[in-house]
Amino acid sequence: MNLRRLDLNLLVVLDALLDECHVTRAADRLALSQPATSNALERCRDLFEDPLLERVGRGMRLTAKAQALRAPLKAALAQVGALVDDAQPALDTLSQVVRIAMADVAAAFLLPDMQRALAETAPGIDLVIPPWHGADGVLAQLRSGEVDLALSTLPQLGPEFRRHELRRDVYLVAMRKGHPAARNFDLDRWLAYPHILISGRGDRSGPLDDALSRIGRERRVGIVLPSFLMALPMLHASDYICLLPESCLAVDAAKGLVHRVPPIPVEEVGLHLAWHMRRDADVAVQYVAGLLRTTVASAGRRLSPTRRKRSR
Repeated sequence: MNLRRLDLNLLVVLDALLDECHVTRAADRLALSQPATSNALERCRDLFEDPLLERVGRGMRLTAKAQALRAPLKAALAQVGALVDDAQPALDTLSQVVRIAMADVAAAFLLPDMQRALAETAPGIDLVIPPWHGADGVLAQLRSGEVDLALSTLPQLGPEFRRHELRRDVYLVAMRKGHPAARNFDLDRWLAYPHILISGRGDRSGPLDDALSRIGRERRVGIVLPSFLMALPMLHASDYICLLPESCLAVDAAKGLVHRVPPIPVEEVGLHLAWHMRRDADVAVQYVAGLLRTTVASAGRRLSPTRRKRSR
């Protein structure tokens, strides 16, 4: 290969294209236009004498040569970066889109503080929160590069992923102020009123129903909703009862609701932050990941631990 033909910036674009396997996502990641990224792909094809990305159905896949190039290309770019400059770019010079998969509760709870922090420290970073399709789909989104970060209750992931638990969330029974079940609240009063069940798949029962069945009890599920935030106006306007994560009760739409500790044990859930290892060296993604950590920690401190004691 004639090194005079080699443009290192072209290899940076190629690295993104091989990671994302998608021209538009690679362009967004690099803050380039789609035509410029497509042109770079054509130049790479000419340089390596291979299609590199080939269309399959409605998507694209890497050729065998492209797969073989991924590891040595990353190693070469890392070495060149270390040779030229070890310093991280200034945050206020970053210009990049970071995509975060998160449910509506986490978005409502965290994004206002996140946006203020980004505006002050890294105003060139833009956030995209794609439609939430449940934690089951997050793994595929991270692997494909459709999202950069995921914030949810996540299982243990494979070695290609990073996963960190940020907090534990308790569940509380929520109802409108003045609800007849709130006074002298116990199991019988809890089960005397219809419940709202939150299920992204439309299930009419869940782990709570299994726990009730083990003690010979059951509840009436009056309505199933796909989102915790959708339940809040229903609770304000009716005698429905709903089991909600504590963080949901901290959003503005929950003001005025009362809450009680469930009369049977309900397992806490972890809130996890995860990304694919190919994002380890992405300065913008890692900065946003750090902001998520600090924002979750700060928001958690606002959830008074005495609140649960008062509601017993």
